[in-house]
Amino acid sequence: MTAYRTARKRDAAATRQALVQAAAGLFAERGYERTTVREIAARAGVNQALLFRYFGSKQSLFEEVVAGESLRHLRETPPESVLETALRGLLAAGSEDQGQRHRALEICLRSAVGGTATRTGALLSEEYADALATLTEAEDAALRADLVLAWLLGIGLTRSVVGKGALAGADPDEVCALVLDCARTMLEKLPANESR
Repeated sequence: MTAYRTARKRDAAATRQALVQAAAGLFAERGYERTTVREIAARAGVNQALLFRYFGSKQSLFEEVVAGESLRHLRETPPESVLETALRGLLAAGSEDQGQRHRALEICLRSAVGGTATRTGALLSEEYADALATLTEAEDAALRADLVLAWLLGIGLTRSVVGKGALAGADPDEVCALVLDCARTMLEKLPANESR
C-alpha cells in the first residue's frame, strides 16, 4: 500500500510540474488572458480537471508560474548575472532552447493587463529591479534599476512581440554585449564583458 501511495505521489508531482511548464510556455506565447485552461491541460497531456485539482484556478496557476518558479530562479541567480540572464531569456523567446528559467519577463510582457496578472508581474518586476539596484552605489539606485529594467522590457517587446527590424533578427550574443556595455554606465558593478 505504501508503494502505491509513493508512486501516485510521484505522478502527482510530475503532473503538477507538467501543468506549470505547459502554462509557462503558453503564457509566454499568448499572455494570461488569451491562454485557456483547456490549452494548458492539452499541452501538459492531462485532463483539465487536474489543473483545478492542483491549482484551483488559472489565476493560481499563473501565480505559481510567475511568482513561484520565476521568482525562485531569479533569487537563485547572482545579482551581477540577472540582467544578462533575463536579456538572454527575452532574446531566446519563442526558440526551442528557451528554458522555463528565462520566461518570466516575457510572460509579464504578454500578460500586462488587469487583475492578478498585473499584480504578479509588478511583484516580479520589483524583484528584478531590487536585484539590479544592488549593482550601483549611486544615490538614485532605484531609478537606475527601473530604467535598465524598462529598457530590458522594451527590448523584449520590440524583438519578440513587435518583431521590429534589425533587433528581431540580431544575434543574441551581439545584442547582449551591446546592452551590457551600455547598462554598465548606470550599473557600474556589472562585470566587464570579456568577449568584446
